[in-house]
Amino acid sequence: MINQSFVIIDENTVILPPENISTPVGYALDMIVRDHKKVVGKAPKLVLSLDEGPDLIIRYASKEDDCPDWQEGYCFRFNLQNGKPVMHIIGNDDLGIIYGLLHYSKDYLGIDPFWFWANLPIQQKTEIKIPFKNFNSRKAKVKYRGWFVNDEVCLIGWKKEYPPTKEVWYPVFEALLRCGGNMVIPGTDLPKHGIHAELASEMGLWLTHHHAEPLGAEMFLRAYPGKQPNYQQNPELFENLWKEAIEKQKHQKIIWVLSFRGQGDAPFWQYAPEFDTPEKRGDMISKVVARQYELIRQSVDQPVCSMALYGEIAELYKEGHIKVPEGVIYIWADNGYGKMVSRRQGNENLRIPSLPTADDPGEHGIYYHITFHDLQASNHLTMYPSPPEMIIEEVEKAFEARADSYLLLNSGNIRPHLYPLDLISELWSKGTVNQEKHLEGFIRRLYQTGSKQIEQLYQSYFNQSIPYGEHEDDRAGEEFYHHPARKIIGHWLRGKVDIPLSKLFWATGEIPFDEQVLWFKNKCEDGQRGWEKLLQACRNLSAELGEEDQQRFYDQFTLHVELHVSGCKGFIALCNAYFHYEKQEYALAFVRVSQSIRHYNDSILALKRAEHGKWENFYRADWLTNVKSTLYSLDALRKFIRMQGDSPDFFLWYKDYLMPETEKYIYLENTHRNPLSDDELSNRLEELFIQRQDI
Repeated sequence: MINQSFVIIDENTVILPPENISTPVGYALDMIVRDHKKVVGKAPKLVLSLDEGPDLIIRYASKEDDCPDWQEGYCFRFNLQNGKPVMHIIGNDDLGIIYGLLHYSKDYLGIDPFWFWANLPIQQKTEIKIPFKNFNSRKAKVKYRGWFVNDEVCLIGWKKEYPPTKEVWYPVFEALLRCGGNMVIPGTDLPKHGIHAELASEMGLWLTHHHAEPLGAEMFLRAYPGKQPNYQQNPELFENLWKEAIEKQKHQKIIWVLSFRGQGDAPFWQYAPEFDTPEKRGDMISKVVARQYELIRQSVDQPVCSMALYGEIAELYKEGHIKVPEGVIYIWADNGYGKMVSRRQGNENLRIPSLPTADDPGEHGIYYHITFHDLQASNHLTMYPSPPEMIIEEVEKAFEARADSYLLLNSGNIRPHLYPLDLISELWSKGTVNQEKHLEGFIRRLYQTGSKQIEQLYQSYFNQSIPYGEHEDDRAGEEFYHHPARKIIGHWLRGKVDIPLSKLFWATGEIPFDEQVLWFKNKCEDGQRGWEKLLQACRNLSAELGEEDQQRFYDQFTLHVELHVSGCKGFIALCNAYFHYEKQEYALAFVRVSQSIRHYNDSILALKRAEHGKWENFYRADWLTNVKSTLYSLDALRKFIRMQGDSPDFFLWYKDYLMPETEKYIYLENTHRNPLSDDELSNRLEELFIQRQDI
């Protein structure tokens, strides 16, 4: 009888919550109430007792439930209450209940984890039949798993209020919970009075810290302006900050980060040059970390602690110069491009393996990037540029090396990175993933039409990204078209073209400046052809999609391709301008820079097209890739070039190239002195040069 019964979910659904609703469970219950209203058109009735005939009972586990026996475990059980079919959503703890509720929301109400971030329509239903079928949750592969909402300038600039309010952070933490995450670093160096950390904690998440802000303490120079940030000179000042941070957070779920880097996420010895050997540096880091650990243990019973082996700290540890306290989780980091090796620092790229060996004791985890900001070639506004198979291979390799207790994923601004975020969520839950099946499922969740063709375009995207180096992870994100371009412009305007630009050696090697410019031109020309072909395929497919799918496809995919196309074209035009300039073909160089401005402005227009409805102003604070800074630099360059050939009256090019021959020798200067604007002059010159086949 029971096996053939159903629990009916409709506008008359009644829910019995736990007797004493904790704050985290309260937030999840609010989500379920909202989801019910969206799906069946009416919020469920919340009652206080069994006598009021609940359809759903939400409660903590008892022995009789035979619920999975681990933290965060949950299960679904069914029975008859007074002859009425009832579904029990049961959790071992707060997160168990939260995950159970969100599982119910996804599987039965049809609410996707990224419903908010992908603008997914909610399918309305008259009723939902849930069969009597018990369910037990699976234990996640990774114990502590979550997002570092880092370089989050789009989230910061989206709304006028600063620091970002609950309106911004709530959808971030909801999506993380729906992806099975339980840990977060909520932003980068935001004011301590902001709601971000408090809200994350209230929603049930573990909080952890940036490796440059050990223990979540205030930055030294912000707390003590004018003081020397040198632990050896001012140990009591550093320790006061650590003690304050511990006191403030000791009643929350914290994964304490032990670390010692300098101000601004740099090596500490920049402020303490006396630490001039690896032995001295490692000894100081070990001493500080041991003291941090001691202070935590004085105030917190059985604290969960981790230590970020990031950058120079990883190298010192590998060389045997750093001691990590017993019981602390070792956190290994990728290089920002998805490979588990040490990151590139300027032009230095040692690529030291960044995973534990069999001899390393204790628990281990990883800090991993699917978005990055390094002022070189990283992806910030666009999707991860390397094939997702590499993500899977690297993360699975980390798990095999026992780095599976902790996975912190750099999630950036969330909205541009949904696909790799979803891919990692399956990895941290199951430990492995089939890339083709996952992509197929992800695309079908996001699009109602054209899913097979969209899958093929996604695969083309990862194959199309520009390979700029010898390693498989040397794939260019959109920052490749901006930071090097601005460096080239600055070098040029400072009159240093006779010497190489050392800040580009990471890409070009040590070659003369004009060869460096040619190197970037060639790379972008190679990439442009494929990106333009992909963009045309996107536009052709978009015309066949449903109206809602068209906008979502643009926001989630075509936008990224357009940023690559406009970036390639803008950079190529800049390089062409340089070579004309070197030949003293100033008018041609002027036109090429104007073309570059037009192409880079296409990036701005593309971002604007993705700012519709609730996404208005989402890309307003593009301060990291910073397309507007590229345009600012180009505008300065264009004015500089015009000064070379059209100065002092800014009428010479008009006279030489545009004035009718019949007028050139008879005009009166006092009536022909209204110079054309840069844009108008460049447009008219471009038409002429195209006719003459000069460009």
